[in-house]
Amino acid sequence: MTASRTPDVVVFDYGFGNVRSAQRALERAGARVEITGDYDAAMKADGLLVPGVGAFAACMRGLRAARGDWVVERRLSGGRPVLGICVGMQVLFDEGIEQGERAEGLAEWPGAVDRLRAETVPHMGWNTVERPEGSRLFAGIPDDERFYFVHSYAAHSWQLEVTNPRIAAPLVSWTTHGEPFVAAVENGPLWATQFHPEKSGDAGARLLTNWIETL
Repeated sequence: MTASRTPDVVVFDYGFGNVRSAQRALERAGARVEITGDYDAAMKADGLLVPGVGAFAACMRGLRAARGDWVVERRLSGGRPVLGICVGMQVLFDEGIEQGERAEGLAEWPGAVDRLRAETVPHMGWNTVERPEGSRLFAGIPDDERFYFVHSYAAHSWQLEVTNPRIAAPLVSWTTHGEPFVAAVENGPLWATQFHPEKSGDAGARLLTNWIETL
């Protein structure tokens, strides 16, 4: 992003996500934001944010009904940036497992999302994030900053292996609640967070700015 250009971001509205708070946070971070479920607008935008609140299976039904699965696939195949938040991150995995039932995800990453194994569920509150060296998502954010989580499910392992030396390996960040789980991923044009940057104060605002600056 340059000083003379304001990137366009679409917050994809498919009925599952706190789209207004995401819009306000992105606007404060420097983007021009539209909330829409329109396929063409989502394809043309400089960046696409996929929110998600609720059950994995329900979110996937909503995404498919709005052609969100096609939008994400087509954008990524062209190297166009996508940011997933909360369940918007979870649906990027192969599947979600809720109460013993499996629902297919977008399968951008291998592995399953299942219930947190902790004494207190849902996980609701502020946690630090262990991020890898070289992270652009967390650039300029102190290691002891906390981000806001509210969820009952997560990915407990990272299974994507990159064997081609010409392709950068994904950067995976972790948080612990009961046991470690994936808190954020930077994988080429596809970034995602399990926490809510739009509810995470100054640290979340800086994180969104970092994403917008890549558009």
